[in-house]
Amino acid sequence: MAALVAEFLLDLVRTLVGSWLRQAALAICAWLDTKVHGRAARFVVGGLLGIAAFLLIPVIAGVLGL
Repeated sequence: MAALVAEFLLDLVRTLVGSWLRQAALAICAWLDTKVHGRAARFVVGGLLGIAAFLLIPVIAGVLGL
């Protein structure tokens, strides 16, 4: 019974943290969109964000156990 409750709580926390991270990423991208002007600058910033996501998403997924 304890394992079932622990699994349920872990799934609940994983869902909440994933949702919060998604909302934070959208808020940061919306803020950044207003700050970066020019096509070349957006391309560079997008590339840097893509590289960061490529490196960080597996780390975050591993920590959350996804």
